[in-house]
Amino acid sequence: MTQKLDNLQAALTDVLGERIQRLQRERGEITITVKAADYLGAAKALHDDPRLQFEQLIDLCGMDMSAYRNAPWEGSRFVVVTHLLSVSLNWRVRLKVFAPDDDLPMVASVNDLWNSANWFEREAFDMYGIIFEGHQDLRRILTDYGFIGHPMRKDFPVSGHVEMRYDAETRRVVYQPVTIEPREITPRVVREDNYGGLH
Repeated sequence: MTQKLDNLQAALTDVLGERIQRLQRERGEITITVKAADYLGAAKALHDDPRLQFEQLIDLCGMDMSAYRNAPWEGSRFVVVTHLLSVSLNWRVRLKVFAPDDDLPMVASVNDLWNSANWFEREAFDMYGIIFEGHQDLRRILTDYGFIGHPMRKDFPVSGHVEMRYDAETRRVVYQPVTIEPREITPRVVREDNYGGLH
C-alpha cells in the first residue's frame, strides 16, 4: 500500500506540479488542494494524463467551513471536495478546491469531464449556493424551485424561514413564516468536557 501511494504521489507531483497547493497523505489516502483558477486544468490533467487516468468521479460535495470542528475557520468558507477513481490503475485521490469569494462562491464545473458530476454539482449549488461555472443545467435538485436560501450553510436557521401547510379554506398548500420558536440544541459531546471519557 505504501509503495502504491508513493507511486501515486510521484505521478500527481509530476503531472500537476505547481498547481498543487497542498498535498496531504493520511490514513492511506492522498488529498490534493488546488486554487480555483487551476481547478479545471488540474481536473482535466487528472482525467486525461496516462500516468493518472482518473476516469471515474465517485462523489462531489460542497462544504461550509465557517465553523469547522466547532472552532472558527481561517480562510475561504466554501470548499468543493471531489473523489476520483482510476479503474485502470486502481487508485483514488481526493481533490479539494476553495471558492475564493465567500459572498458568491464559484468554481468551474467538471461536468464535461465526468458526466456523473451533473447531479452532484446541482446538489452542492442547492444546499450551499456554490455556483459551478459552465454547468449547462445548474438548478435546484432537492429543494422546491421557490425555496429561498441554502439549507446546509451553517448560518441557515435550523427551523428554516418558512413552513408549509395545507389550508382547508383555500384547499391548497400555503407557505407562511415559521411559527416555531427556535431553540439551540448543543450536542453533549460539545457541551460536556468529559463526555464519553474524552479529555
